[in-house]
Amino acid sequence: MSVALLRMSEVCKSFGANRALDGVSLELNSGEVHALVGENGAGKSTLMRILSGAHSPDSGTMVLAGQPYRPRSPRDARGAGVAMIYQELTIAPHLTVEANILLGQERSRFGLIRMRESRRLVKEALSELDHPEIEPTTLAGSLSVGQKQLVEVARALAMDAKVIVFDEPTSSLTESDAQRLFTLIDKLRERGLAIVYISHFLEEVRRVATRLTVLRDGRSVSSGLVSEMSQQSIIQAMVGRSLDELFPRIPRTIGEPILNLEGLSGVKLPVQANLTLRRGEILGIAGLVGAGRTELLRATFGLDAVRSGRVMLRAIDASRDSVGRRIHLGLGLVSEDRKGEGLALGRSIEDNMTLSALGRSAFLGCLRFRERRREVLKWMERLRVKAEDPGQDVGLLSGGNQQKVALGRLFHQRADIFLLDEPTRGIDIGSKVEIYRQIGEQAAAGKAVLIVSSYLPELFGLCDRLAVMRRGELCPARPIEDWTEHSVMEFATGANAG
Repeated sequence: MSVALLRMSEVCKSFGANRALDGVSLELNSGEVHALVGENGAGKSTLMRILSGAHSPDSGTMVLAGQPYRPRSPRDARGAGVAMIYQELTIAPHLTVEANILLGQERSRFGLIRMRESRRLVKEALSELDHPEIEPTTLAGSLSVGQKQLVEVARALAMDAKVIVFDEPTSSLTESDAQRLFTLIDKLRERGLAIVYISHFLEEVRRVATRLTVLRDGRSVSSGLVSEMSQQSIIQAMVGRSLDELFPRIPRTIGEPILNLEGLSGVKLPVQANLTLRRGEILGIAGLVGAGRTELLRATFGLDAVRSGRVMLRAIDASRDSVGRRIHLGLGLVSEDRKGEGLALGRSIEDNMTLSALGRSAFLGCLRFRERRREVLKWMERLRVKAEDPGQDVGLLSGGNQQKVALGRLFHQRADIFLLDEPTRGIDIGSKVEIYRQIGEQAAAGKAVLIVSSYLPELFGLCDRLAVMRRGELCPARPIEDWTEHSVMEFATGANAG
């Protein structure tokens, strides 16, 4: 912990009129895990892109291992020992594990790859991970998300990395895979590597990091030992204000049933689901990844076929209705895969936010653009979407702001039933509070909310009732007071069976 490996001093970066970094300094020691936290748009990604050679700073200095450091490209950065593991993994699925580890750093002589040396390098890197199930000859596309992430770590080890940056590494991992990753990070730290850990989950930060730096509006506003910083002080530094209540409780009245699932079964999942959702209610669904929670919402919305059972909307059997018909009946869905199916990344914010209810801004078949923009601007302001204007392509936004646009579509649509699949994944704490408040206000206005989340504090903070899904079967929903995090995990894992 005493050897200063990396120093970034007074780093500035602008994109046009937007000042992304305004004199940020960061010091990283050998054998240290240093957490970098902040809201979406605070400058974390820009700072790390400069470190990894993807961007050049406008001003400021960097020193790595005692030498001036100014990479001209990611290849330069990798050559200097800086590895970046992005939230969106950079794996070539059609290549083997071995080929992925060696990608861009193949050992060659006279234009020929030295296979023996290359395979020795791969074997040594994989042995460090202590995951014998990952074979060098396996196609990377057949691996789980957690295993693919390990291949990226092996690639960093093969290039003899001194610094490894993990950007939201647990966002798509199961709980067990996340725990394995934490153990691996501990091993890397003990070997003397320096690690930058970016995460919105402060519980993870406390688990893995020794020191922490908070960025806000392109500036480093707080830094210190994690053990000496309270969670409240970290949050306050991130958002620039005190958050007295992380999960705002807005008074609401539970009304009549609006959605009933009766023995619902999909082609594969869910196996069996019975559920009643009422107006004004927020009902949570917990469970392990692969238990069938996403499939339940997709079958309810009409994206997946229903094998048996019924989806009743206001006493109307919608089991065979199209998605369009279900939207007309009041259903709205936020997908967990916002990039794959939740958003049209090449279209504008206003297109994405209004696609499911274009008729609200039309007259005699013609779209009234001015009226539509006013409506979109209203929701952008309420959700604190950071963008140039409503005409900006949604694909150019940060992940958190993209998720806000996806939620804004349901609010603009005026859906009566919100089906939310991991609605705050990749969103910073300050924005989460705003979204939690919006969800609570929608429920208080008589909307019904069905929310799937892998983050148990979120479910316990928001929900009136909770059900747990295990192997495709949904247990009866019970009041949130009847559950504990321990009992949820017991049911989800089958530890209470028998």
